[in-house]
Amino acid sequence: MTDEPQTATIKPSPIDSGVRIGHVHLKVADLQRALDFYSGVLGFELMQRFGNQAAFVSAGGYHHHIGLNTWESRGGTPPPPGTTGLYHLAVLYPTRAGLADALRRLTAAGVRLTGASDHGVSEALYLEDPDGNGVELYWDRPQAEWPLDAAGNLAMYTRALDLADLLREPV
Repeated sequence: MTDEPQTATIKPSPIDSGVRIGHVHLKVADLQRALDFYSGVLGFELMQRFGNQAAFVSAGGYHHHIGLNTWESRGGTPPPPGTTGLYHLAVLYPTRAGLADALRRLTAAGVRLTGASDHGVSEALYLEDPDGNGVELYWDRPQAEWPLDAAGNLAMYTRALDLADLLREPV
């Protein structure tokens, strides 16, 4: 008997194309601080709150896109680098103007970006929430504009995003 993990060969099959990621729940140290960021800065609507234990926020009246809770994390610290867990949550904006609005909100609130990239298929802003969770705010270009290689395969890249150009988007 060996100590190596045993894996079964699984024949991959595509998941239903209608599947979507519905919501994410984040463990936070301080519920109000998290709400100040997700509702106050980013603009998500508070849908329901359970005292200082949990809150559910959304865009457009959905029951919740993001759940925030202190059930296992009240007063806690972010996980140290080099550990597993959430890399980032991604918030998809419907338009480039919406992403520009997000950048204006972040700037007004003094939130520091950790990155800003043009991936060819999308433009993205990267930051951390008050609990150190990675957050990506992005918009997708129309699929017809996605970069392709000579064989017609998707050819994403990472280049610096021109923030000044993004801020020229109309309000």
